[in-house]
Amino acid sequence: MDQITLSEAEWRKKLTPEQFHVLREAGTERAYAGALTDNKAVGVYRCAACQLDVFDSADKFDSGSGWPSFTQPIDEVAVSDHTDRSHGMVRVETRCARCDSHLGHVFPDGPPPTGQRYCINSVALDFVPR
Repeated sequence: MDQITLSEAEWRKKLTPEQFHVLREAGTERAYAGALTDNKAVGVYRCAACQLDVFDSADKFDSGSGWPSFTQPIDEVAVSDHTDRSHGMVRVETRCARCDSHLGHVFPDGPPPTGQRYCINSVALDFVPR
């Protein structure tokens, strides 16, 4: 997979201020505020920064967390996981593997078959219906 590397100025030009805050500064949107949280349509979720397919609607579930949640990425190489020690916690941050944008976090409290809950910011995703 070809990596995408842009300068901060290029990212700021490409993204909305909210997208820049979440994707490039590892921010978080408010719970239940995202446009894709309750989306039930069939399709693919892409990284809003580089348009890489990162999650499939078949793996989306209602976690009650206030953010879109998935049991697994669309492909094991679509995302990368990193230790996040911010805010006095230790969590696993999930980033887009192509552009290194922050998508959200993954937690080991999801449903079968994976037991994972990828808790992803709506603003970090674009949805493409099938």
